[in-house]
Amino acid sequence: MISNNSQVKSKIASRSGPKSRDRFRYRVKPLLYFLPSALLLLVFIVVPVGYTFYLSFFNWNLIAPTKEFVGLQNYISILTDPINQKVMVNTLIYIGLLLILNFIFPYLISLIVNFFIGKMKGAYKILFFIPSLFSLVVGAMLFSWILNPVSGPLALMLRDFGMKLPQWTNSGAMAIVVICLITNWKVFGYNFILLLTGLGTIPKNILDAAALDGIPKWRVIWNIVLPMNRGVAVYVLILTIVQGLQYVFTPLNVITQGGPDYGSSNLLYHTYLNAFVLYKTGNASALATVTLIIFLVLLLVEMKFVEGRHQDGD
Repeated sequence: MISNNSQVKSKIASRSGPKSRDRFRYRVKPLLYFLPSALLLLVFIVVPVGYTFYLSFFNWNLIAPTKEFVGLQNYISILTDPINQKVMVNTLIYIGLLLILNFIFPYLISLIVNFFIGKMKGAYKILFFIPSLFSLVVGAMLFSWILNPVSGPLALMLRDFGMKLPQWTNSGAMAIVVICLITNWKVFGYNFILLLTGLGTIPKNILDAAALDGIPKWRVIWNIVLPMNRGVAVYVLILTIVQGLQYVFTPLNVITQGGPDYGSSNLLYHTYLNAFVLYKTGNASALATVTLIIFLVLLLVEMKFVEGRHQDGD
């Protein structure tokens, strides 16, 4: 009886031992691998975002020992304060110009290169991508020199024809256009390569079949190419908005500092201005929270149209 009991216990131990090791290997061990990344994410992303959301309900100047609770007043001021309203309108204008310059134009040129030129695609990629290698500070200084209304090369050229270059830094609308041109100089080539690469993944047999049927190229592009390239187009569209608003910060800070009279400021730069120049921490936190919500919505759209499309295709 004693020997039988010892044999049963040894069998139970032999069975439970590998199971516990397998449970550690497949459940606990992967979590340990993810722990450093999770800690970094918690310290540098989750905690700052949570604290920013917390500060958006207070009136604080980063110096005072106490914070004044104001509830939703900071969020209400985004919609009611004239300066915030002006900044929101500027942001919408920025996004519209960015989509025209950094999405529609590169899409049109990629369609022309892919379906109407068809040769030297590599040369076009290099040519358009070269400006992306330079810093935005360099781009801002370069455009400031070229468009200098007094001594810039464009002003001197127009002076020979009896024309003058306007003082664009004194006009918020013109400053927005110039800053968007600087951003376009930086982003255009990258978006062009992405869109051209997406067009190159469309099955050639479909295009050949459409050509044999005598379908005009514009109908092939409208009815076949654009729908099949929708995932890449949506990705570039969202990337244009997110990166464009981020890249706009540098030329704004170098050239106009949001002026004149907030005429060229946008949502991200106004958040920085309120937080670290005017010390309106609560207002800046509310603006940052609204910006985060906008970016999360764009991320969900990207996941639905791009990631979901790939999963359906699989």
